[in-house]
Amino acid sequence: MNKLTWKGRWNELKGKVKQQYADLTDNDLLYEEGKEDELLGKLQKATGKTKDEVEDWLDKM
Repeated sequence: MNKLTWKGRWNELKGKVKQQYADLTDNDLLYEEGKEDELLGKLQKATGKTKDEVEDWLDKM
């Protein structure tokens, strides 16, 4: 899956991410066009995963 596919179902993914990482806020999980890498960076920091691991994790949700 790619970032465009995440955008289409981001509200669903955001809910699942918040279930696993309750310390993330809506502002942390704000999807903005062109700022996908910034979002991935926030997820990396919160989860302790690499960029590739975060991308794979989102793809599998």
